[in-house]
Amino acid sequence: MRQALIDAARSLFIQRGYAETATPDIVALAGVTRGALYHHFEDKRALFRAVIEREAADVAAAIEAGTSPVMNPREAIVAGSRGYFDAMSKPGRARLLLLDGPAVLGADTMRAIDTETAEASLKDGLHVLLSGGRNGALADMLAVLLSAAFDRAALAIETGADRHQCEEAIAALIDGLAA
Repeated sequence: MRQALIDAARSLFIQRGYAETATPDIVALAGVTRGALYHHFEDKRALFRAVIEREAADVAAAIEAGTSPVMNPREAIVAGSRGYFDAMSKPGRARLLLLDGPAVLGADTMRAIDTETAEASLKDGLHVLLSGGRNGALADMLAVLLSAAFDRAALAIETGADRHQCEEAIAALIDGLAA
């Protein structure tokens, strides 16, 4: 039932946006009662957060799936970036995670969700890549900055930018860090 609510809410949030999506429409699409909605979620915002958390977890899983333990750190980060762009190409995902999520949940909540998911993979990779003497605090801040670059690239791709060029630009950034 919880999964059906999340699936229905995701579909409607993408079609209509958060503000224009009403809980009666969500429960109707999910085929459950309003009581079931409130059994699983405190309110529409809590349901939206569950949608966002699932989307973020799916992106993180795609990043991890794109890498391999036999890759060197640079190869792993670049492969993970392709996984990120693959995951973010799912219809509606960029809007949910990069536009609606911050507007509804706030920047602090979205940053916390990202820190636990996609950014965590990037941070781990950067710590290994920069293990040749740079400190961990630098790798952590670079993860924040590169995460923002990934997000801007995903939005650019969503609006028609060439994905291959975005991937090349990210690879060039990684190469610069590895040098």
